[in-house]
Amino acid sequence: MRFNFDISTKTEKVEEEEEEEEEHRALTPATPPKEEVEWIPLHRHPLFTTTTSSRSSSSSATDSSDHRTSSSSYGGNLLAWDGASRLYFWDPHKQCLHRLSIRLGDPDPTSVFASSSSKVLQPDAQLHFVVNNISINRNGSAMLLSGPDGLCVMYLYGRTSTKDSTIICRTVSVGAQIYFDSNNSIRTLQISWHPVTDTHLGILSSDSVFRLFDLSSDLEKPEQEYYLQPVEPGRCRNAASICPVGFSFGGEHLWDRFTVFVLFSDGSIYILCPVVPFGSVYRWESIWEIYNDAHIFGLRASNSRAVSYSSLAIAWLEATFPELAHHAAGGNSLALRAHPYVPFDASLSLQGPLRKVCRADEEDSEVQGTKCEGRAVGFLYNIISKDSVLVTAWSSGQLQIDALADEIQPVWNVGNPPRVCVDSDDHILGLAMICESSPRDLPVVKLDQPLEHTVWLGNPPPLLSLAVVDLALPKNIDNGSLLSMFADPLIPERIYCLHGGGIDSIVLHFLPFTNQASGKDETMKAPSVYPVLSTSQGETSSPSPLYGFVALEDSFGYSWIVGVTSSQECIVLEMKDWNILLPIHVDREKKLISSEELQEMDTPDVLSKELLSGPKVVLIPQASPNLRSVSADSIEGRSALHQYFKLFHENYVEYAHKVWFELKHHGTYLKRVIDEQHTRLREAQQRLLKVEERQPSLDDRMTHTVQVHGILEERLQTLRNLPGAHKKPLSRAECDFKTELDRFTGLELDALSSSIEALNSRMRKCTQSPQGSGSKPPRQIPGRRKNPVPESQISHLRSAIEKLSLVNSENSKKVKLVESALRKMETST
Repeated sequence: MRFNFDISTKTEKVEEEEEEEEEHRALTPATPPKEEVEWIPLHRHPLFTTTTSSRSSSSSATDSSDHRTSSSSYGGNLLAWDGASRLYFWDPHKQCLHRLSIRLGDPDPTSVFASSSSKVLQPDAQLHFVVNNISINRNGSAMLLSGPDGLCVMYLYGRTSTKDSTIICRTVSVGAQIYFDSNNSIRTLQISWHPVTDTHLGILSSDSVFRLFDLSSDLEKPEQEYYLQPVEPGRCRNAASICPVGFSFGGEHLWDRFTVFVLFSDGSIYILCPVVPFGSVYRWESIWEIYNDAHIFGLRASNSRAVSYSSLAIAWLEATFPELAHHAAGGNSLALRAHPYVPFDASLSLQGPLRKVCRADEEDSEVQGTKCEGRAVGFLYNIISKDSVLVTAWSSGQLQIDALADEIQPVWNVGNPPRVCVDSDDHILGLAMICESSPRDLPVVKLDQPLEHTVWLGNPPPLLSLAVVDLALPKNIDNGSLLSMFADPLIPERIYCLHGGGIDSIVLHFLPFTNQASGKDETMKAPSVYPVLSTSQGETSSPSPLYGFVALEDSFGYSWIVGVTSSQECIVLEMKDWNILLPIHVDREKKLISSEELQEMDTPDVLSKELLSGPKVVLIPQASPNLRSVSADSIEGRSALHQYFKLFHENYVEYAHKVWFELKHHGTYLKRVIDEQHTRLREAQQRLLKVEERQPSLDDRMTHTVQVHGILEERLQTLRNLPGAHKKPLSRAECDFKTELDRFTGLELDALSSSIEALNSRMRKCTQSPQGSGSKPPRQIPGRRKNPVPESQISHLRSAIEKLSLVNSENSKKVKLVESALRKMETST
């Protein structure tokens, strides 16, 4: 079980909602008291059950044509979830934002329920662009509205007004002079909130520039600019290698939290590290971990280059977080705030492209060649335990899954000064730098090469290829603009891929470092692909893309996915648990699990381990010796009382709130667990009955099988006793000779025999004619005169007869050889 509570944020939202309700009641006439809120299934909410024609009739013809044009190439997301209890949907017809209050698994554990009454949020200024993507920041206070022709941020709370039961929210435009000016053609490729702060926005544009905006200070000028130069000077590359596609911020793992991953259209991945928003807050333990790591493995290394890079990293950490230089590990500070800092003589290095780890028998060219076709169109970074997984989506419908085989370290190009914007007090307000790729040739990393040798040497981490997944998408879908990926918030090993044909779920069964940490020597298993939802009716029909997609989770370990179709229909699907998605693997070497161990494994955790361990222990500062003499009305007394009250709130009130929340839902959860156990028991009993019914037929089949087996053994023994059973098979030369003999037997032997017979007959005729000198001349028939034969012709005929006799004798010898060979073959077979 997991509990994600933010007491301060929740309290602010509640107060702001109360202010909205009071202002709404003040501006509207007296109305009768509200009826009790009705909770209905989300897919049957009136917002999604209304017909599209009724919506489109209220809009103008121009707006509808613009909407049809945008929907033809739609590839965004119009759904957002704040992670707690509010679901947002942007209505493309009415150009407004709907806020729904939802309940996950209550009262029906398999469904998502929503309040029948929804709030409508309207921007205070008319939007002159089509919104195709919305996203909410970390604390749920601001909504990002983006499209190909505009970018705005709508503040959901604060000072608002109402008009016709619609809440008017303050909306501001971001980067209009840079991206949406009529004089330039710069396009925004990807826009994303920074995962650490609530006011920083990262934008990657078509001019190969990554900009970081701080909405709390300036909406037009970026706080940080990074000009990406992936092509090394003097080297020619193809056009696809300099066209960026998307980016992703890193996760909570060492230097990954300060890293930006950038994907280019040829599939190459580059990284920028360190990139930190000004004023962002990080945990003390995480910063101290990388600070200590740089001292141990960097400054104490034998390589001078490793010492140089680690020294730059330590200087950057001490300047960005000044508390590190003044406090030891485990100090009183729980969090550190990043101060604006940039080295004045060095710019960040664009590390990459990230190379693949190859085996000892593979060449570098084979490793660098990608197996995917088309161009890269999407990118996802996901951290799973100790593994940093990178997923690249290709226009051919393939997903390339890689993992970082080494840790990320920051790298600077010394001698390339950046541009810094400061105020009158020399405080840094913004920076801009040109990030070039490293000009040196990087070594090829082998699997048998220890990775410790590459730490703090300035080399980008290599990639370990996990799998290439082919989604086998329909041919009538343009995957270039419709492929997007989302990580499951509950199960990080599961990835959702949203495309024109629907939604697919990809589950990773093999992770290199996680399996090593668990002590399992398992082979690499291919990911499992499960089609969750299909929106394509066939290859001939045009697909119906989804307008919105979001994954939901509750604190009891259950998850759902919600999708909205182009006809504004809502689809809610409950996802199965992780154990159900794992493939069945039987290990014959391991012992069978006993019934007691199986019962312990199947028993769910009905109480959270966090609650069983009790409230968190908060260190109480040592009281001063004169605390008893301080009066309660004095400033010192009130300060001490306020401090003890704050510690009591952190130690017990929050814990009591969690206990109350779990006890409130404990009955429903236990009922759900008991129902599932009864269902499994009934299924097991039905299976046992089926087995008992089939037992007699199985016994008969077993007896018949044993009898057939005995008969087959007898026949096999008889075949083994045959004379030709123990003879060796013919060799290849013998088989060729037998084939030649068969050819002679079938075709040329008959012709040879007939030729021999004809020659024998001619020879007999010739030998019967008188050849001796004493013989009488032939008697001539009266009335006929025969010319005498010349002696020359007679001698020529004699020589021909002698030659024929020689040929006849040779042919006779050949016939005898053939007959003897045939007799041998017949006797051998």
